[in-house]
Amino acid sequence: MKSFRILVFIALTGAAITGCNKKYDDYAINTNKPSQTPPSLVLGGVLADMNTDKPWSNVMRWNQFDCCNYNYYGDQRYDWGGADFASYYSMTNVQQMEGEAIRLGGQAVNPYSALGKFFRAWFFYRLTNLVGDLPMKEALQGKTGLTPKYDAQKAVFVQILQWLEEANTQLAAQIANPDKSITAEGQLLKGDFYYGNDMTKWQRAVNTFRLRVLITLSAKTADADLKVAQQFNDIVSNPAKYPLIESMDGNLQFIYNNINKYPSNPDNLGFDATRYNMSATYLNTLVALNDPRAYVTAEPATEQLNKFHKTPADITAYVGAGSGMSQSDMSSNMSDVDVAAYSVRSRSRYYSNYAAEPGVILGFPELCFNIAEAINRKWITGDAESWYKKGIKASLGFYGIPAETAGSVVKTYGGKRYEIPFDFENVYYKQAGLKYKGNDAQGLAQILTQKYLAFFENSGWQAYINWRRTGVPTFNVGTGTGNSGIIPKRFKYPDSERSSNGVNWAASLQSQFGGSTDDINGSMWLLK
Repeated sequence: MKSFRILVFIALTGAAITGCNKKYDDYAINTNKPSQTPPSLVLGGVLADMNTDKPWSNVMRWNQFDCCNYNYYGDQRYDWGGADFASYYSMTNVQQMEGEAIRLGGQAVNPYSALGKFFRAWFFYRLTNLVGDLPMKEALQGKTGLTPKYDAQKAVFVQILQWLEEANTQLAAQIANPDKSITAEGQLLKGDFYYGNDMTKWQRAVNTFRLRVLITLSAKTADADLKVAQQFNDIVSNPAKYPLIESMDGNLQFIYNNINKYPSNPDNLGFDATRYNMSATYLNTLVALNDPRAYVTAEPATEQLNKFHKTPADITAYVGAGSGMSQSDMSSNMSDVDVAAYSVRSRSRYYSNYAAEPGVILGFPELCFNIAEAINRKWITGDAESWYKKGIKASLGFYGIPAETAGSVVKTYGGKRYEIPFDFENVYYKQAGLKYKGNDAQGLAQILTQKYLAFFENSGWQAYINWRRTGVPTFNVGTGTGNSGIIPKRFKYPDSERSSNGVNWAASLQSQFGGSTDDINGSMWLLK
């Protein structure tokens, strides 16, 4: 009997242990973190990641659109450290999205696979423009302890252009031959808050972005592998195969609302409305051109109103500060709100609600100016002036400024309404600084200047990338911009690369810059 009791006790104890182990294993699974999810849900996160460089961010100050005059909120300094490599995490989500589409019945080629190629091109384009060479072919393998080699920047651009070609081909095939009998989750595009799951609009965005990439490679037209001018011509001359964005309605843009709020809004009016002022690089260029976008985006400097007795309808009342100015001087010049020396952003436009304007990521005005630039550079044939004017009109239209017929621009300030006459064809465009000077260096400078103005508070790094490529417009430098009065050409690699991938990091620096210094002033392949 005693032996029987011992055996029963052991059996019960073993059962209890087995039960505990089973319960422990169950708890080891995090049921709140699903291992599988519909591709449409992953797509939403990837789309949100495309809107990383928001209006009124540090990036926009580095684009010299506005300035911060109060050091608590930021500055204009270009003392750059390591770049943010978060785009690699975005691309792991792209991989997840593609895998989930196949798991849920998607064919080998499906909407998610086509967009996946575009997203890879998008994120790698952003990353390589920030630093230069990048881990690409050996990256994103999901292996622990991975130390991927760096691909040369040229190879990265070759791959970007190839992905975009493939994305266009795959989207075109699905648009032309939709199989309506397929209802599998992985074959039906859902969750697209940019274009409402319209693959036709995505195809236009893909090809418009490809022209951006090719324009960025303007210094590499002699490279036989890239065929920059030929690719540009192939796209523009064959709209049936490579459709492009045709109007502002086709913009790839983020629509802000009361939930996803525009960065400047009533919630922060009392905190930073006067802590930021407009930059001379942007606003003073508008003023010099008698451009009505000044009235819409900025407020008159109160010093001009109260000391010099100008009205808000006087374009010369709008004054920007040089980004290179000492921040302490800028702050001092803005300390008295009644005689502030510089214009601040328009409170009626940017602080009166939560949806001031769409956050354009890839827009029609840029496309117009890219085509005008390509004609100016003789990559393609066409009427550069026509595209130049079309780009200006599209940008004006974004701000509600009439461009096709004579009208007026309404400026409301201090409770008063001012109507400023505006006639694009007969007055504005006839100015010597506006009318296209021809397919020469002067005409190119005009195109680039207008492209810069159209990039105001949108399109991420593009204003800086175009300045770095062309020197237009002239960026302001000085004490306030730091880095010994030099605008840097790149970011450093993240510290994590040096610590976890040191051998390949060092080899990349040697290959690119001929040494071991991760120099923000070093010239990457793109600029050589």
